[in-house]
Amino acid sequence: MTFVVAPPGEARDRHDAYELVGSAEAAQYISAASLVDGQVGRVGLETEAHCIDLSDPQRRPSWSEIGAVIADIGPLPGRSRITLEPGGAVELSGPPADGPVAAIAAMSADRAVLHAAFAEAGLGLLLLGADPLRRPQRINPGDRYAAMEQFFAASGTAEAGDAMMTSTASIQVNLEAGPREGWAGRVRLAHALGPTMIAIAANSPLLSGRFTGWASTRQQVWGRLDSARCGPVLGASGVDPATDWARYALKAPVMLVRDPAAVPVVDWVPFTDWVDGRVLLGGRRPTTADLDYHLTTLFPPVRPRGWLEIRYLDAVPDALWPAVVFTLTTLLDDPDAAAVAAEAVAPVATAWDTAARLGLRDRHIYDAAVACVAAAAALAPPELAGAMNLLVDAVDRGRCPADVFADTAVQIGIGPATVALAQGDP
Repeated sequence: MTFVVAPPGEARDRHDAYELVGSAEAAQYISAASLVDGQVGRVGLETEAHCIDLSDPQRRPSWSEIGAVIADIGPLPGRSRITLEPGGAVELSGPPADGPVAAIAAMSADRAVLHAAFAEAGLGLLLLGADPLRRPQRINPGDRYAAMEQFFAASGTAEAGDAMMTSTASIQVNLEAGPREGWAGRVRLAHALGPTMIAIAANSPLLSGRFTGWASTRQQVWGRLDSARCGPVLGASGVDPATDWARYALKAPVMLVRDPAAVPVVDWVPFTDWVDGRVLLGGRRPTTADLDYHLTTLFPPVRPRGWLEIRYLDAVPDALWPAVVFTLTTLLDDPDAAAVAAEAVAPVATAWDTAARLGLRDRHIYDAAVACVAAAAALAPPELAGAMNLLVDAVDRGRCPADVFADTAVQIGIGPATVALAQGDP
């Protein structure tokens, strides 16, 4: 998603790229584009869904097969852009809307059109955080993803990297950075909410045909990748998010270099070593275009892109995701709800693995989730009452979406449960 006013790093044209002369200049460049001073309110959504064959859910539809369906879809009513992930998951990226209700309505309309088009072709769009049946397999022929495979293999994380690229799906919430004076508290809260929101939205109890023992296997997969690229972006004090992001990005190893196609960097080379000339990748120092590209290969749970890109939620069913989106947005954008949330989640603010493994079965995370969802539900508009009531009831009972899918899979089998969910059944 791109907000209407792009941050400096997004606005620069590649033809205006220039060579960086050292890490200090690179840090300034990153900081300047990290967050944009402004008011909160606009919301952008991105949804990912695994594409399955409804008659044979263990078959992975081909790149051309999925592309043919997309090619016949005209402009979507909510103006989302359709793209494909490396394993064939279908992503909708919506434009920013004025508030969560408008963003949810636009994304729901676009999802309905997409769902109908794929159903007509005998295909389903599965809203689960991880592919429950199929082994990881890349079908996207792009050089970027082939190079990423080589990078993960060289860094000893081939299995997790393949699963991340081809077997996980999320719903991403993009929010304005807000006024500059509030950045530190807003970024800290976005991180602190992570474990509680992961537990509320946990929806990936299976991967590649087996139960993993985790409520959010998607989060488990991401946690197995290197923390320098996928860990949280928080400094020791958390008082300057722009500097924290610059420091994080410079320490992160370079994954790919365009020359002009993507070429993997199979040795561990922090960007700061490249920009300071200790290592010359491609026989040269990096340009600002290289740095922009490097930033696209960093995947922290909260990524500054001028706005806050919140990436830690599993994909959840249509009956629930509007309530999950409204809850997260409200807890960050409404001052009173944010105050309730900050106090509620403080005891579990760093319990990422516990939340992913146990979901709402952890007593402390459960208590935080009940308080957070209640605060959001009190502010929900009538059009979201149905979804919010479902979410409040589920959280009160200590049930996340993973529990529902796991129960169904045990009762009728993984394949039938997968098809049922892809067809819109609970």
